[in-house]
Amino acid sequence: QVHLVESGGGSVQAGGSLRLSCAASGRTSCMGWFRQRPGEEREGVIYTDSRGGLYHADPVRGRFTASRDSAQNTLSLQMTALKPEDTAVYYCAAQEDRAAICSWNFKQYTSWGQGTQVTVSS
Repeated sequence: QVHLVESGGGSVQAGGSLRLSCAASGRTSCMGWFRQRPGEEREGVIYTDSRGGLYHADPVRGRFTASRDSAQNTLSLQMTALKPEDTAVYYCAAQEDRAAICSWNFKQYTSWGQGTQVTVSS
């Protein structure tokens, strides 16, 4: 497993922007951002594969984007036009198996960051 360190997050008003960053201690195959609201299951936000593919969940499409630097083993998440329903704890996730087919299934990710709170007020 790789070690993931997240930074960024915080509180912002609706319509504002935030940027999250994730640094991995080694090479990864699948990397992504997931979020979890209290009492709800963890859901995918964005994930990337080692070939440069980038996949957005429908609720964030057009508002969030990610940037991956494979040489630096980092993944950032730029969030714009934030809504109160984006309030959640955001987690960076990764796995190292290069043969894996990356997906929204959070159970396939073997490494997780500590989580960072994003709060959007109306």
